[in-house]
Amino acid sequence: MAGIVKLLVSDTIMSFMWVWSSVLIKIFVHKVLGFTHHDTTGEFVRYSLSILNMFFFAYLSKITNGGAYNPLTVLSSAISGNFTKFLFTVGSRIPLQVFGSILGVRLILYTFPGIGRGPQLTVSLHQGALTEGLLTFTIVSISHGLSAKIPGSFLTKTWISSVSKLALHILGSDLTGGCMNPASVMGWAYARGDHITKEHLLVYWLAPVEATLLAAWTFSYLKRQSKQEKVKIN
Repeated sequence: MAGIVKLLVSDTIMSFMWVWSSVLIKIFVHKVLGFTHHDTTGEFVRYSLSILNMFFFAYLSKITNGGAYNPLTVLSSAISGNFTKFLFTVGSRIPLQVFGSILGVRLILYTFPGIGRGPQLTVSLHQGALTEGLLTFTIVSISHGLSAKIPGSFLTKTWISSVSKLALHILGSDLTGGCMNPASVMGWAYARGDHITKEHLLVYWLAPVEATLLAAWTFSYLKRQSKQEKVKIN
């Protein structure tokens, strides 16, 4: 029971910290260091800090025995587990990740009132859903592949995963924000008051969740087929 409570608390705190981390990086790069939004050096510094930030959160996940700030991460692992784990994830972990993100964004806007409005959809509904779906499918597939191919190497896995996430984020940033994280988007959408709109639910929840399920099932199928082929060869 203590382990479950610790995991739920970790999810909440890490989700809170994640939304703050991205804002603090932008403030440091643009306000403290003085780089403009179109400065190449500034962008390089910001992306470098983002990768370091992802390493930090990967380390937090390791020391908390699975704490996470992204619903898609825990959903992906819950699919391959038993039904009890799936219910626990959907009924407890994901709602607390959303709660942590909402709390974090509210505090951000209270502390820095003019900081911004978070990720927003700049293309059509179907284009946005397709974009978030493809980005999510790609990163979930990469994560499963890394877990299967190099299960013990924390640094290598985190490096590949972090660079992949950053690249995908850049690809989708001008279209949907390139979030691949429904909880953090929910935090900003709740603050704006558009968290129950069709656009938000379809683009930032339904499409990524469906892509996560598809990626997990596809990887499971391919892995099963590979094992069957090895058995036939032997």
